[in-house]
Amino acid sequence: MTKLIAVLPGDGIGQEIVAEAVKVLEVLKSDFGLDIEMENGLVGGTAYDATGTPLPDETMELCKRSDSILLGAVGGYKWESLDIAVRPEKGLLGLRAGLDLFANLRPAILYPQLASASTLNAEVVSGLDLMIVRELTGGIYFGQPRGVRTLENGEREGYNTLVYKESEVSRIAKVAFDIAMKRDKRVCSVDKANVLECTEMWREVMIEEAKGHPEIELSHMYVDNAAMQLVRAPKQFDVMVTTNMFGDILSDCAAMLTGSIGMLPSASLDANGKGMYEPIHGSAPDIAGQNIANPLATILSVSMMLRYSLDQSEMADKIDAAVNTVLDDGKRTADIYTDGDIKVSTSEMGDAVVAALKA
Repeated sequence: MTKLIAVLPGDGIGQEIVAEAVKVLEVLKSDFGLDIEMENGLVGGTAYDATGTPLPDETMELCKRSDSILLGAVGGYKWESLDIAVRPEKGLLGLRAGLDLFANLRPAILYPQLASASTLNAEVVSGLDLMIVRELTGGIYFGQPRGVRTLENGEREGYNTLVYKESEVSRIAKVAFDIAMKRDKRVCSVDKANVLECTEMWREVMIEEAKGHPEIELSHMYVDNAAMQLVRAPKQFDVMVTTNMFGDILSDCAAMLTGSIGMLPSASLDANGKGMYEPIHGSAPDIAGQNIANPLATILSVSMMLRYSLDQSEMADKIDAAVNTVLDDGKRTADIYTDGDIKVSTSEMGDAVVAALKA
């Protein structure tokens, strides 16, 4: 049965990197029989420019009837002066909430070919393979009330609400435990239970859910210590599970352990495994249109899509192998380039992956 993929390039380098991922999908379709169709949609700043909203109804309808979604990136300097209600990021948040994509999977894997690109010593990061499971549709990013108000003395006050229901914590715990069962069976739950009642409850629910997974070794860590430990000894972690905001911060920190944020894909899943797949980096407006961005995170996001949503693990393996081949050949975009490598453009990197797939 043909699967429909919604393709949302978005803003900035999103247009360039998604184009390379689409090339990979087209080869899998034409040469290896992947039964898919693709349909483009607008989101983010480009959607606002065209329709006056960062998430048009047509895009949401496309995503709801699709089997999976490939997203580039949203945002940029051009739209920073807009009212917060119509900024590009609202399109992304709207997709997550509207599709109930509550489980964000962010792997941090150091390819051995890129050990020298990491800012940490090779012995600290060599062999790194961890998964950060971030709750994506709750917490302080969505909690109400929120806003900016003026006090009686005329001073402005900004406020946001950190809130989680037990059910929201329980379901992300189950995702983390299920993933850990396929890995090293260790889960570290990251919170700030010493000062935030909300995450004190988070910890209590994690402990309760762990009773149903006796094979899992559950540990707990305050978020400030977790940030330090990611830099000090990242290989101590197998699966980390945490709140929306903490996960946002920690996953970007983990990204730099791997040499470049341009190497890391992500998946955002609903309860049925339908997902939105995107690189964890942003739209990088400073380099947009220069054909120098790294498309590998987006291409690897396609691999995750095939593995988690489309039940095509063999196709995913082909992409992973092709990326390894390209790295073995020494081809590097600017973000992972070191002396002695072969510097390539965005499109050249995509072409190299396609060639490796066809070989």
